[in-house]
Amino acid sequence: MPARVESSTVIGIDAKKVEVEVDIANGLPGFSIVGLPDIAVRESINRVRAAIKNCGFNFPSKKITVNLAPADIKKEGPCFDLPMALGILTASGQIDQRDLTNKVACGELSLDGRLRMIKGALPRAIGLRETKEKILLLPGKNIKEASIVKGVRIYPVNSLTEAVSFIKGEIQIEPARMDLRRLWKSSGVYRTDFSDVKGQFQIKRGLEVAASGGHNILLIGPPGSGKTMLAKRIPTILSEMTMEEAVETTKIHSVAGLLSPRRALVRKRPFRAPHHSISDAALSGGGKHPRPGEISLAHNGVLFLDEFPEFKKNVLEILRQPLEEGTITVSRVSQTITYPTRFMLVAAMNPCPCGYFTDSKKECHCTPHQIQRYLSKISGPLLDRIDIHLNVPRLNYEELSQGRKGDSSETIRSHVNKASKIQGKRYKTNGIVFNAHLESRDLEKYCILDKEGQELLKMAILELGISARAYDKILKVARTIADLEEKETIEANHISEAISYRSLDRDFWMM
Repeated sequence: MPARVESSTVIGIDAKKVEVEVDIANGLPGFSIVGLPDIAVRESINRVRAAIKNCGFNFPSKKITVNLAPADIKKEGPCFDLPMALGILTASGQIDQRDLTNKVACGELSLDGRLRMIKGALPRAIGLRETKEKILLLPGKNIKEASIVKGVRIYPVNSLTEAVSFIKGEIQIEPARMDLRRLWKSSGVYRTDFSDVKGQFQIKRGLEVAASGGHNILLIGPPGSGKTMLAKRIPTILSEMTMEEAVETTKIHSVAGLLSPRRALVRKRPFRAPHHSISDAALSGGGKHPRPGEISLAHNGVLFLDEFPEFKKNVLEILRQPLEEGTITVSRVSQTITYPTRFMLVAAMNPCPCGYFTDSKKECHCTPHQIQRYLSKISGPLLDRIDIHLNVPRLNYEELSQGRKGDSSETIRSHVNKASKIQGKRYKTNGIVFNAHLESRDLEKYCILDKEGQELLKMAILELGISARAYDKILKVARTIADLEEKETIEANHISEAISYRSLDRDFWMM
């Protein structure tokens, strides 16, 4: 009778139950795996055989067939090594099938039987909460990330021998426990701070508004004006993550294999800064062995694209759906995967090919046609999805040499947290987190303008000729500015400030 061992696989960022069936029959010795295994799963044959023998167990010299059910789901990675080995030992009578009741096993075996760390341990633990199987056996190095899940008993095993002894009841292993309160408090300290940046007070104000409402932002300025320095400090002023956001972010990093054995939870908002030579698959995710791309790794955090126009046009166009919907769907022949992508886009660029079009100290030698061609590398629809455009000027000597420092990241973050709480209270019934996520149908309800604000916005539309999407962006940014001042109604000064953050809508940029 075939032996059965419960395991799981990860599709996207969610776990799916997999049943590992092992049959041992008379005939020529052989070992085959069926059920849509990939190359890494097929190579388990050699790892499992060597691990069983080197741990002192009997490896049957018969025809061994392993089925990974359901057979219509592609199985990837070496995480089925442990359940296969346990299945072979059960089918050969070395383990009682009843001892495996309500137990799920995942792990990669080394040739001497030790268990190696696997990807996606957290999604697997989360997937067990709603099932009957409440006992999960994992490699010891995966325990920290998986132990944040309540309602599942997770046991660390470091070798095949230890796993077998535990299943038979020969040894006792304490289930892993995690003090979430203590973990939540140990969020760490940022090594950078906004007080390090001299001058640029208007730019810092724009970044504060962007962080408060989750708005996408574009920094435009000559080389050396501090665009990258400012962008790298944005995570230090973002609102604190909720537990739900932290768990979802950790799931993505777990699937991507970016969690270290010492790291249980991603508490800081991610900051991803891919090089402009990145491919579309690396940015969006997917590939032969689907995994989250940079835009998913930036979920609940910041995606920073420096030298914005230097990215390939097809790569930039990928951003349009994620920026609008907060998800990206990757379709392949065998499967379709959806990854979450609710990130804050921060882009930086020079105003022209030479970089000195707006510089008061250095002369720009670019022709109007060259400037127009350079700016046109970024499509209009993509620019419309960026809420705030900031012109970052070069600092003069007086600003660089002065001892005065601006507000610290902690001070700015307190303002951001206050505005975030206002938004959370306002949108608690409809699932919206930030003002930037408002749909067009929500603007009439939540973005109420006073009479002066309406007149100013009307005048701006007539003068600048902005698109309908840019109109929505101005309203959303103005809503955030009003929240920072704890105002229920959007006033003329809020609209005025929001319009000032749309520098690319002005004619002199388009020459």
